[in-house]
Amino acid sequence: MTEYPTYDVAVIGYGPTGVTAANLLGRMGLKVAVIERDSDIYARARAISTDEEVLRIWQQAGLADRLSADMLAGRPVAFVDAGGRSFIDIKPVSRGSGHPPQQFLYQPAVEEVLRDGVGRYPNVEVLLEHECLRVLQSGTDVELMLADLRQDVFKRIRASYVIAADGGSSPTRTQLGIGYEGRTYAERWVVIDTEVINEWDGHDRLRFHCDPGRPTVDCPTPLGHHRWEFPVREGEDEKQLVTDAAIWRVLRNQGISSDEVKILRAVVYSHHVRFADRWRAGRVFLAGDAAHAMPPWIGQGMSAGVRDAANLCWKLGAVLSGSLPESVLDSYQTERMPHVREVTKRAVKTGRLITERRPPVAALRNHSFRAAAKVPGFSNRLRDKRWIPDARYPRGFLATSGTAALGWQIPQPWVLDATGNRARLDDVIGGQWVIVHRGRAQAWGAWTAAGVPCVEVTPAGTAATSNTVVDTEGLLLAWMREKDTTVLALRPDGFVYAAAGDGQALPPPPAGLTIRPEPHSPTTP
Repeated sequence: MTEYPTYDVAVIGYGPTGVTAANLLGRMGLKVAVIERDSDIYARARAISTDEEVLRIWQQAGLADRLSADMLAGRPVAFVDAGGRSFIDIKPVSRGSGHPPQQFLYQPAVEEVLRDGVGRYPNVEVLLEHECLRVLQSGTDVELMLADLRQDVFKRIRASYVIAADGGSSPTRTQLGIGYEGRTYAERWVVIDTEVINEWDGHDRLRFHCDPGRPTVDCPTPLGHHRWEFPVREGEDEKQLVTDAAIWRVLRNQGISSDEVKILRAVVYSHHVRFADRWRAGRVFLAGDAAHAMPPWIGQGMSAGVRDAANLCWKLGAVLSGSLPESVLDSYQTERMPHVREVTKRAVKTGRLITERRPPVAALRNHSFRAAAKVPGFSNRLRDKRWIPDARYPRGFLATSGTAALGWQIPQPWVLDATGNRARLDDVIGGQWVIVHRGRAQAWGAWTAAGVPCVEVTPAGTAATSNTVVDTEGLLLAWMREKDTTVLALRPDGFVYAAAGDGQALPPPPAGLTIRPEPHSPTTP
């Protein structure tokens, strides 16, 4: 039998989902091949924002602070009427993940930093200008046939597992015969990307102009860029709408001239709501747009793919290292699908709010929301119901019993480590199975027998020791009290596998769990 280069994981696609997977897998010391058809980063900015949970994932890769340096944080979101008067104002509030709750980004710059991060790992081979033509599975691995587009030759590689992050049109999904059900909206949208020449009042705020005549999204993007989006009306010529003359007509209606911006590009695209029938086919997994597509209204398309990568990669690492059985991989879609569906539902509802075309209904909308905003707590409830859902898995790879903490991702406070240095919690205890407790340690025999370390969380003012972290903000301790929990068994992704309160027994570890040391790898680019 011919011997081909062999990898632990092959990643098809090198966009935000694929490059995040490459970083996380590379950090584990796995041998990874990345297959990407294009020669460079896609120049057009698509994603416009992300959130604290995603930055926490990129923190695992040691890149969060570098990425945040190029983002805009703490900006409010306003829904305004045809006259520019606000009827909804939302300011995302932190859920305690150690990063700003929402940040605006310039996607090409984000991808550049993430790709630089992959360069830290000699165990990750990036094959640019290569196209995956076929995936052929056997019982023990996957054979991939590749076309080297630079040399016009074919080559084959093998991998134990494959992550297909090759976009909404995913050739891999098509090869596997997996359906991609849902709808594509008939209404097309024009996206205008610009370079900022002179800043104007409101240049750094996101505003949804909910004008029945021409709904428009007015969005800040950092590093000297700004974006507008608007729908193609019935009877309008798409080709004409992306000409400079047509674009300037739209921008002048926003009070913007050539004194403020330079037009970089304009394109027309469609909104989709789609879900793959299944996200796993044997040893091949779909992730990102290959698994699901959603409208852009709450800026979660890219973020959903990054969450996919985080959920899947630690499980692949555990299976490949022998610390967990392969059955853990069945929980990938079980855990991720409900969150993706909820995010998509919220995006669709927000889109309907923005694009209402009937003037009487729009007027009623504006009046109703302004009146409701005077009710104490309404704005907070609206934010919680319409914006990004909590980081929680209601079912999946979790213990069958426990406290209200089960399935939640814990908050991430700033803590003092064993040497008294200030750090984010995940940088001290993250990336591994760990028992976290408040109060006196107990005999968690099955967990310690499996090699799981135990860490006590102590309040501000206490001394740091080798088995404690000092919660300087009281954030995690307050959360544990709220969930009536004294001990947590955390998965490597920071989600609670098992929990117990006073007088309760901590559920046992998952069958087959054996902690194996991972090779040391750098955490900064």
